[in-house]
Amino acid sequence: MSVTASCSVVERVVTWSRDGSGSGQHFASVATRQGSYTNPEKEGCLRQTSVKCAIAEYSNRLQIFLTKIKHGSAQQQLSSLDESLKIIRSAWDLCLGKDVALHLCLQVREDGILECLVERLDASQTTEMQLAAARFLEQVLIKDNVEYIVTRMGMDSLLKFVVEVNGSDLARQQVNAGILESLLKESERTCLQIIKLGGLQSLIELCRSTDIGTQRHCAIALGNLAIYGGEEGLKAMIQMKAPDWLFPLAFSPDDTVRYYACLTSVYLVGSPICESAAAESGTLELILPFLAKHSPEDFGQQEFGHKQGRSKEWLRRLVSLLDSRRPEARALAAFHFAMEAHIKLNQDRLEEFHAINAVEALKRLAGSPDDTASKYAAEALRIIGEEIPHKLSQSVPLWTVDDVVYWVKQIGFPEFASEFEASRVDGDLLLRLDYNNMAEDLNMKNGIQRKRFMRRLRDLKIQADLTAVDPTRLDLWLMTATAGIDSRLTQYSYQMLDAGVDTKSLHLLTDSILDHDCGIKNGLHRALMLHAIEKSVHSVDLGSTLVEAPVKTLDVFISYRRSSGSQLASLLKVHLQLRGFRVFIDVERLSAGMFNDKILEHIRAARHFVLVLTPNALDRCIGDSENKDWIHREVTCAIGASCNIIPVSDNFLWPVADELPEDMRVIAQFNGVRWIHDYQEACVEKLEKFLRSNAIRLHELQ
Repeated sequence: MSVTASCSVVERVVTWSRDGSGSGQHFASVATRQGSYTNPEKEGCLRQTSVKCAIAEYSNRLQIFLTKIKHGSAQQQLSSLDESLKIIRSAWDLCLGKDVALHLCLQVREDGILECLVERLDASQTTEMQLAAARFLEQVLIKDNVEYIVTRMGMDSLLKFVVEVNGSDLARQQVNAGILESLLKESERTCLQIIKLGGLQSLIELCRSTDIGTQRHCAIALGNLAIYGGEEGLKAMIQMKAPDWLFPLAFSPDDTVRYYACLTSVYLVGSPICESAAAESGTLELILPFLAKHSPEDFGQQEFGHKQGRSKEWLRRLVSLLDSRRPEARALAAFHFAMEAHIKLNQDRLEEFHAINAVEALKRLAGSPDDTASKYAAEALRIIGEEIPHKLSQSVPLWTVDDVVYWVKQIGFPEFASEFEASRVDGDLLLRLDYNNMAEDLNMKNGIQRKRFMRRLRDLKIQADLTAVDPTRLDLWLMTATAGIDSRLTQYSYQMLDAGVDTKSLHLLTDSILDHDCGIKNGLHRALMLHAIEKSVHSVDLGSTLVEAPVKTLDVFISYRRSSGSQLASLLKVHLQLRGFRVFIDVERLSAGMFNDKILEHIRAARHFVLVLTPNALDRCIGDSENKDWIHREVTCAIGASCNIIPVSDNFLWPVADELPEDMRVIAQFNGVRWIHDYQEACVEKLEKFLRSNAIRLHELQ
């Protein structure tokens, strides 16, 4: 069978067509299989033939334009750069296009075009030529080509072009961020050189952009830096407040931007250097709600940047997150591996998961009681063709001895499995174990081993579902009452239940009872729990006010309309936090009903109430006589709690005051800030003056 015939039988990889306007030729990829093949060797050969067919077709056409880029007139160079860009993008978008695109990118380098492209970025060139060259360069910066530029050409000229940020030129912003995205996945040494020459500073500036394309590149570029930049790169990210700037990206309306901002945060929180800053940024709280709305297979196909998947080396660095102590990290890593499994299946590259030692980590996670992460890990294993391990229930108190023994082996203590089995430790006993039991009854004599085991047991207690033994929902109360204080306090739920505590007896608890009866030996944890109990028992809610005015423990509460104001609200949060303010912004996890009263508590605890007004933000308030709209409720709560209210308007037109409900009309009288995106610093400085001057007056009144 000839190559041409093979292409038509297996897969019509590529056809040439003219677009509707007749403006030129472009590639239209067609990936329609004809028939089903059950012979893997035969299908593999046919796949290879299809790829060879596509490479020949694409390469011949590309060569015509590469020649004109080197030797043509200025106008020929511009048009050839544009046509070459279309060819490369079309290759990347093919079902089997990764090999095709990689071949074309190497062809560009071998023909000496990389040098031409960097020369076209020089300031002596026209703006049009610079942008055309940069766009094409961005698409061909595969790892080998980046290494060639770094080792053979040097990056100074390229970075001089890239680090220049023009706030009004969106096309330039996009291409600069895209080039940085590619450069930052070459090596640690390259990452540090880019940081030294201003690349990270440029990225942080670009994070403020509202352009979706720029945001995508920024989110992935910061992720690449976290993965490849080493310890010094992580330190630079902390110094430049990168974890904070991931938050507005994670609030983007674009799913791809949100995804990679979350993935970068997961990498950062896995590093001792960055863990605290990444956790405090608030981005981790957005991960589980995001995953609940997406499937790995669909998400992998919905955007151009996902379709070819990530490199083997990139994925290798993700494997450790499957064993992370943080549930958000485990869930997102498992989701990504499930997505990559669907992609690699289509590319016939499933063997890569074995090559990077991901299979065993996926099996451990698939058998864990972490419902979200185990679900995605099992999905990945099914596609890879591996056996799905026994799945532990999240209802730990109901575990059998066999379940406990399996868990002990799974978390890395197989040598002690027989001790647990001999002592008949079930789920109930497991949750009651202490250091003495481990040393004396289960023969774990090594103190460091006991600490490691008890750390895993603490994580298990936090994620355990206690519903079967918790009729008054003490665990749920503890989780909500201590949210924002210390999420680890739910590790004591089972100990408290075992001591006979329920939500009806909370008011009877004392420090002594928590210590001696509930076994909570950490004095600070006891104090935090008693504070939460006192706050819960003595807070009497009367609509929008409290019987006693709460202590103002929060500087700023930011209120916004979720459909249109999330990006501005998230930007304000970062700007104000970097200026030393304690800021609260409602994220998705607090919009699920049971946390609604918690939001009002945060408003009452805030000195200042920043109301983000984007187009039509108050429309739902008009005629809202029953106070059902959340903006309406938040505003009236802020008025009742004597917060200093500052409107921040972005292309907002005030409705007629009389159209607003009477209990919130007063907001139209407050001085505010008009937001102009290109002058963010000036707008924030004005907002800061409002906050600090009113803070002085509030302090004097108090």
